Parts: sequence; structure tokens; C-alpha cells
Amino acid sequence: MSSKYDVLVIGGGNAALCAAIAARRGGASVLVLEGAPKFYRGGNTRHTRNMRCAHDAATEILTGPYTEEEFWEDLLRVTGGRTDEVLARHMIRESKDILNWIVEQGVRWQPSLGGTLSLGRTNSFFLGGGRAMLNALYLTAERLGVEVEYDAEVTDLVIEDGMFLAARLKRPVRGETEIRATSLVAAAGGFEANIEWLKQYWGEAADNFLIRGTPYNRGSILKMLLDKGVQEVGDPTQCHAVAIDARAPKFDGGIITRHDSVVFGIVVNKHSQRFYDEGEDIWPKRYAIWGRLVAAQPDQIAYIIFDSTVVTSFMPTLFPPIAGQTIAELASKLELDPAALEKTITEFNAAVRPGTFDHTILDDCRTEGITPQKTHWARKIETPPYLAYPVRPGITFTYLGTRVTKEARMLMADGKPSANMFAAGEIMAGNVLGKGYAAGMGMTIGSVFGRIAGREAARHAKN
Repeated sequence: MSSKYDVLVIGGGNAALCAAIAARRGGASVLVLEGAPKFYRGGNTRHTRNMRCAHDAATEILTGPYTEEEFWEDLLRVTGGRTDEVLARHMIRESKDILNWIVEQGVRWQPSLGGTLSLGRTNSFFLGGGRAMLNALYLTAERLGVEVEYDAEVTDLVIEDGMFLAARLKRPVRGETEIRATSLVAAAGGFEANIEWLKQYWGEAADNFLIRGTPYNRGSILKMLLDKGVQEVGDPTQCHAVAIDARAPKFDGGIITRHDSVVFGIVVNKHSQRFYDEGEDIWPKRYAIWGRLVAAQPDQIAYIIFDSTVVTSFMPTLFPPIAGQTIAELASKLELDPAALEKTITEFNAAVRPGTFDHTILDDCRTEGITPQKTHWARKIETPPYLAYPVRPGITFTYLGTRVTKEARMLMADGKPSANMFAAGEIMAGNVLGKGYAAGMGMTIGSVFGRIAGREAARHAKN
């Protein structure tokens, strides 16, 4: 392994590989440092399924157009306006080309999925999922001559006056070394797997958080960059957080622990009280608020309650639902107060107004006279067996990150752009995502800014 490269990429997921490929295609010598062992390479990309890109017409894999303006409006809605409009619009515009570029790097798409996902028009799904997508990118990178080192723990970054000089590296077998490079691309993810760091903002509640993805995203590169004068962006308490099965493992549970059943029932806390509108919006635009909602509940636990009429309406998960022939029996199995749960469901059923149920639109099935309302898809829970999933906050990635320009160049604390440091993926996602999330957007951020970062890093190095 050489100790001097044109471009050093730290990270091993989608953003890092897009950067490495783009830099190599730009004529640069490239080294990728992946902190995980080879089997666990790829960060959170291993668990992904799809990417959201703008496109002007239906394709073989997408059922209709998804314009730049509609993408922008969706982003504006889920973030509540907390986004850098210049960067966000630039990302959306660039995403149109990514659909084809990513295929040129060996990734394959599958036909669009129907059902409750409601993503057939907006999101492209990877054939074989995130792992297959990742393997294709690694294969292309290696064929192009990109060098990859696994189990590569970066212990320090040498940065002077906004210029990257070298990375100090600790390896299990070959010990410590220093890697010098003309340009740096940081694509090492957020800090969601660092529970102690999460506790600085969430307190003891963070002990009850489950981490959907890799245990290797501990934020060490992010912390080094911020400590060495890179300007931060984003609220440290904001993150992509969904409700996942409380029986899931602490790390790496992935997509099979996520629940898509919220819109078909009600959600109660440990006191059997509802706390939010389960029918607020189409699920892919609202699923990522439920992690934070559950995080705010006592003991960070909640329960999705539904009946037997809807069990085939949503994607099944790894864990089976907990069942009871009566509400009281179900409550006892969940260790909830039976009388309290019966009261909540009785009041909910009484508030349901008849309508025409349609999970693909904002239908007219709603409640009246209770708080919180269920504004769409409200149907009585009255057909045994009664079913439930226990859920906890499942953190996907955090939004605290490095501020960047349209060229993916990091900005320093004094407002000046770094001479040679670029960032892509979750480590800079907070530029676009101030809060909230819409399905597939993390992969968009990673692919678009990864390609930009790699291209610009190579351009700097070659000049």
C-alpha cells in the first residue's frame, strides 16, 4: 500500500464508493479506508432498499414522472422548511442523472413495488437490496484500481489552516501508519452508534434506543473534523428515527425490524394513551417521525394495536405480532392496564366516522371528538384476535454534520471553504435534512454528494 494518494476516502458505504469511483474516473489514485471488517463493510447501505430521484417520465422501473418541483415540495414538507434550499435544489437536480450513472457503475434496478409503500412512482428499488448494490459498487471500484483497506481505524486527522495533510491509521495486524493525500473525502456516517454521545442530548432515554444500522458509525471522524475547525450543521437531536420492534437487537436489525402497520391501527404508550395522529400523511412521508415520537414517551416504549382484519395489509416483519382474543388478554400480554387499554379503544371506536377506505390516498376515514384525531384511514378495532407490536425508537442516522458547499467542499468555522476537504453522505446530511425524512432520501444524498465530492477531490488533486 502506498502512503501517498491523490484522494483518500474515509468510509465504506454508498457515499464513499460513489466518491471513490468518481475520483478514480477523474484520473486520481484513490484509497478507501473502511473501519469495519470486510464482511460488515458498507455502513448503513447494507440495509437500504431504494433511492428517491427526480425524473421527467415513467421508465421500466418507475410508474410515472417525479418532477424536481414535486421532490422539492416533498422535502420542504417533511423538513418543515429546515433545509438549505440552494444545496437541496442542487441535489434534486443532480439526482436526475444519478438514476443512469449508478447503473453505469454496475447497480441494477428491479420493477417498482406496490402495496402500502406508495413508492412505485418516486423511488427506484435495488435488485437484491442494499447489499447487492454495495457489492456492485465495490466490484466496479476495484476493477478501476481503487485500493480498499478494511478494519482501518483512523485515530487522527492532520489538518492545518483548513487543509488536510494526513490521516493516522491503526490496523489490527500491521499496526499504525500515516496516510498522506492531496484531497480528503469524509463519508464515514453519523454518530448514532455512539450511545454516550447520544446521551449528551437525550439523557438516559438514549439507553432505550435501538440502532437500526451498523455499530461502526460512532462519529469519530465527524468529531475530529469539528474539533479541528470544520463548521458544523444540524441539530444534534435530529435524526432519521423510526419505530422498530422492541424485540430487535441493539444494532444492525435493519429493515426487517421496521413496522409499516401504524396507519392501520392506533399507537399507545405504556399508560395505554394515544399520543399522535396515526393517519397524518402517506406512510413513506411520515414513517420516520415515529422514532422521535416514541422517544418522547415514558420509558421510550409504545405499542401498535390493530385487529385481524388488517394483518395482510402491510409488510410482515421478522417478529410476529402479540395476540389476544380480547383486549384485556392482549393488554395483559403487553403488561398494560387492561381497563385503560379497553377504555382507549372503546373511545377510539366510538369516534370513528364511516368513509371509503383507501390506503393509497388521504381518504375520508377519520375520527371526530377525540384528541389526538386520526385524520385518515381510521377504522374500528373490533375483530378478534387483537394484535400488537411493541416498538422502540430505531435510530438510522444522525443529522449533526459538516457544513458543505454545492461542490461538497467542507466549510471551516470562519466561513472559508477548506482547501482540499470534501464530505458526502450521512456525515453532511444535515445540510439537506434539518429534521424529518422521506423514504430513499439518505441514498440520494449519499450518491449525489458522493459523486460530486469524488469528482471535485480528483479535480483538486490533479490541478
